[in-house]
Amino acid sequence: MTTSNSTGRDSRLLWRFLSSAIIGQLLLAVALFFPAGTLRYWQGWAFMAVIALHRVFLLYFYKYHPQLLERRLLRKETVFTQRIILFLLRRVIGLTVVLSGLDYRFGWSRQLIAPVPAWLTVLALLVILACQVLIFRVMQSNAFAASIIQIEAGQTIAAEGPYRHVRHPMYAVWCVQWLFVPLALGSFVALPLGALATPIFVWRLLDEEKLLRRDLPGYAEYCERTKERLVPYVW
Repeated sequence: MTTSNSTGRDSRLLWRFLSSAIIGQLLLAVALFFPAGTLRYWQGWAFMAVIALHRVFLLYFYKYHPQLLERRLLRKETVFTQRIILFLLRRVIGLTVVLSGLDYRFGWSRQLIAPVPAWLTVLALLVILACQVLIFRVMQSNAFAASIIQIEAGQTIAAEGPYRHVRHPMYAVWCVQWLFVPLALGSFVALPLGALATPIFVWRLLDEEKLLRRDLPGYAEYCERTKERLVPYVW
């Protein structure tokens, strides 16, 4: 009976993950190609491929750490301030993608600044791919890395791997990624929007730390050992 229940939970988790991944890719395609006005947007296809590869990476956790994958699939934020932050963050990220597609369609970067050279787009795609690998490494180091802010019973502090260098390595990686997304999509015009994600991530981590210091045993001591929040030797 236990094996049957476990198999049923695993099947539901796989279905939730696959449906979330497919819907996410479809929404990304709409946000890219509808504003671009064409499917002949190679930067959009390349970016989608990199994001799809990230979703493939997550299958590792389905096999070896399904509880972590379940935490990554959580969507309902319970902390009011964090709901506001996520609302803003999703709009900024979505608008960055849409504006990049519109830029491809109307050529604003070419007219106002210069076309994004192909080598820079490829470099940006490689940086984003490296970010996906780093996110995978962060998740390996923190079994409680949920997509929402929460404290669970029995939760322990992640202090190894990337967490030895900064307290919020995943946010650090996301900040870098969204600085490079506009370039990967062939847009200079969308760069300010991509950069706007960074102060929102900073707001998110500062608010999160208030909860962690208050409710997670040992987190204050961890902060004393690991001084930097986001950038090693800087802040």
